[in-house]
Amino acid sequence: MKSLIKLITVVMIFVSVVACNSKSSRNYQYMPNMYESVGYEAYQEADVFDNNMEAQEPAEGTIPRGGHLPLGIAGDYDGYLEAKANLENPLDPKELEGSEGGQLYDIYCGICHGKKGNGKGILVEREKILGVPSFDDVGRAITEGSVYHVIYYGKNAMGSYKNQIDEKERWLVTDYVMQLKAELEGSSKDTKEDSAVNAETEKATDSVAK
Repeated sequence: MKSLIKLITVVMIFVSVVACNSKSSRNYQYMPNMYESVGYEAYQEADVFDNNMEAQEPAEGTIPRGGHLPLGIAGDYDGYLEAKANLENPLDPKELEGSEGGQLYDIYCGICHGKKGNGKGILVEREKILGVPSFDDVGRAITEGSVYHVIYYGKNAMGSYKNQIDEKERWLVTDYVMQLKAELEGSSKDTKEDSAVNAETEKATDSVAK
């Protein structure tokens, strides 16, 4: 009986509270700050900072979430030559297996450079842009480092793609570009690498012999 009385009492209280609700009148706010937040403008004055600005620059040396360390090589011509001579793909050979590099190339590069890397992409064929070189251009003699530098900073009419693809993806595209270059030259990328290693080995052997 007592339980029934308690239940009836709770139900009556609930009904009374609901009945008092009116959509035409404002409700009570127990914690107004949860409803009415203070609006701040991004560039308004703020006394809490030394420069009195609300929007602050990131602390020096910080990296945004999901970001990567900067390349560490300048984006000018001297930096291009440095990257061309010294920068090498840091990815493990197993990471280079698969089709991801080719897929990324088709998305970002093929429209200008062509499916085969011969500089005859759809935009070139339609004469929207001109002067796109083939990857086997002897005068340019591209390397992994030079390809990565151009992807990172851009060069001539080509803009930077460092914000479109992350570090690993840039190296995957670089590796795929070198594969296309080798195919255009009539050899495989692995064969060229093996030849380079053998040449270095022979050079070292000759030095020891002397």
